[in-house]
This record gives sequence, structure tokens and C-alpha cells, in this order.
Amino acid sequence: MSLTPFTKQQLLPQEEKLEIRPARSSLLIGIPKETCFQERRICLTPDAVSSLVSHGHRVVLETGAGLTSSYSDREYSDAGAGAEITADTRKVFSCPMILKVEPATIDEIQMMQDESVVISAIQLKTRKMSYFEALQKKKITALAFEYIKDHDGSYPAVKSLSEIAGTASILIASELMINNQHGKGLLFGNITGVAPTEVVILGAGTVGEFAATAALGLGASVKVFDNSITKLRRLQHHLAHRVFTSTIQPKALLKALRRCDVAIGAMRGKDRCPVVVTETMVEHMKGGAVIVDVSIDTGGCFETSEVTSHERPTFVKHNVVHYCVPNIPSRYSKTASISISNIITPYLLQIADDGGLEHAIRNDFGLRNGVYCYHGVLTNKAVGDWFNLPYQDINLLVT
Repeated sequence: MSLTPFTKQQLLPQEEKLEIRPARSSLLIGIPKETCFQERRICLTPDAVSSLVSHGHRVVLETGAGLTSSYSDREYSDAGAGAEITADTRKVFSCPMILKVEPATIDEIQMMQDESVVISAIQLKTRKMSYFEALQKKKITALAFEYIKDHDGSYPAVKSLSEIAGTASILIASELMINNQHGKGLLFGNITGVAPTEVVILGAGTVGEFAATAALGLGASVKVFDNSITKLRRLQHHLAHRVFTSTIQPKALLKALRRCDVAIGAMRGKDRCPVVVTETMVEHMKGGAVIVDVSIDTGGCFETSEVTSHERPTFVKHNVVHYCVPNIPSRYSKTASISISNIITPYLLQIADDGGLEHAIRNDFGLRNGVYCYHGVLTNKAVGDWFNLPYQDINLLVT
């Protein structure tokens, strides 16, 4: 008879033990009014609120939160939507789940309950260490729009807002070209017998692709520069229209900039956007040419770029009009709000169906990737490296 560490009872066939599916949970969501400078968007549209309420969830909205996106309080509170409207900011922040576009301020975090859930952007480059310390003190679980992954590995929120920024950059340039004060009175496009508008786009990512699509749709002549041949090839494939593409070589870039009417900056960098257009190159551009530096959010790719605001969006340097407003999607607040709402709403319904955020992030890798602070513990490597803070792998924390 062979020796075994198991008892006779343990060797008998056992019943299979399966995890009991958690009961569907009900969400209580607070949507405060955005207080950040130039932020005009809102996370949920009245239609999205209506969908959540019809599924048995509660939404508490601060008075006037949707006005800058052209949504009145009445649209949210009517029978169709059913949100609870309140002027009490503390009541909104006392909800167990908070939805914001901009990251919460320190004062707003102080108003939150311990163990709350916050879903917002993170905008890492503008955060300070005190922000993460405040989250840790309150043991808050925070998710960032920018980090949530789709099933195909893409980042839906980043991609969607980049699409808006790319298309908007061309529309903004077309407005500035006809401006009587600085522009040349040119129509953006291609009219019979008139030379087409020449556009140079720096960067072949999503912003560059949608800028090129919009420019081509208006009949412009487009040249795209990027140091990634893979990105340039993908852009050519997506456009279904052959355009001039090149790696970023100073001589070729200067030649293109000297002839162009519009230059779009759509570069990205790991920490800061690389400066690829020097001040000397800008000096050689046509008088009245237009620069729209979409990448100003991360420093800008033109040496002459300086941050401007939606109220005073342009300045002229070397006789070239510069538009360097960060957060371009906020200019089109309703479109951007609908886009964010369409991305976030399915995740909220999924969180409820899974029995709460704890179960949802266990089941969905993409949603789990969006968590950068889990019950006060920093879980994102990029954040930890940026601020030199200790972090833990969320896969080891979620049980």
C-alpha cells in the first residue's frame, strides 16, 4: 500500500465549487459642476442619465453642471432623465461614486467620503504630489479616462478626444485664414482656377489622421511628417487617399513650411512633446500663415508656441498667426460631452451588473488598467515613476 499525505475522505470525488455570482448592485453617482479654468464639458448627457436611472441607479447633479455643454438642469431632472438636482456641493461629493471631467481639486477630495470611487481624467503632467497624498489619506479608488483600455488594446477616451481635436484644428485654421485682422482672406479648400490651400501636419497619430481627413475633405493639399514609418503607412491606409508623407528632416520640413498656408502640430512625446519646428523655420513661413499647435497640452512642437486661452486664443509672431489653446475638445463642449458619455455609460452599467467596482475590475482587464489608485494605494507605474512614489501592481491587490 503506497503512502499518501491525503486522507481517505480527501481522495473521494469532491463536489466542484464555483464562485457565486454577486448580486447586481445599485449605483449612487454624483456629478459636480466643473470648476477648472476653461473646462466646459460634463461626463454624462441627459440621455445617459436617463439610461442609468431606468436601470435603477441614482444620479445627483449639481445645479448648472451641464450649462456650459448646452444642457439645462431641467433636461436632467425631467421624467425622461430623472436626476436629482441640488445646489449643495457637499451633497454631490458625498456620493460613493463621483464623475468628473477634470481631476478633483484638493478641496473637492476633502469633501468626499472615505473609500469613495472617482472617475475622471488624470492629466498627469499637471498633477502635484499633494493630489495623490489626498487620495491616499481618504483611501479613494480613482480611475482615469486616459488609462481605460478597450478590448482591442486601444484607449477609447484618448482616441475619441483626439479625433475631435484633429478635426477641430482644421476648422479653427479655416476661421483664422479669413480673419480680417491677421488672416489673408483665403478660403480653406480648392476652388476651380485657384490654387488649393497647402497644409503641413506634424504627427501621424489620431490627431494628425483626422486633421488630414478634414483638410482633404475641403480639398486642401496635405503633407504629413512623422518619424514613424509605421504610423505614416497606417495613415495612408486609413485615408484611402495618397498624400505626401515624410520623416522629419529639417531641409524637407523647412521647404514644406515655407510654402504652406496652415501648419498643424500633432506630435506626442513620452514626457514632453519634441520641438521639431525652430523659430528660424517659423520666420521663413508666409506672412499671414496659420499655426494650430494641438500638442501645446504637452509643451508644443513649435519653438514659438505659447499657451493661450479660449478667451484670447491667438497671437502673432513673425507675422504668423499662432493658435495654442490647450484642451481644444472643450471648445466643442457638447460634442466632447456626448463622446465621453458614450464611452463611460457602458462601463457604469457593467460595474453595476458585475456587483460593484471590485468585481468589475476583477473581470475586465481594460477597466482594471484605468485604476491608478486602489483604496489609497498607488497602482500605476507611470504615475509612480513620474513622482518617484512607491506603487503596487493592482493585479496583486485585486483578489
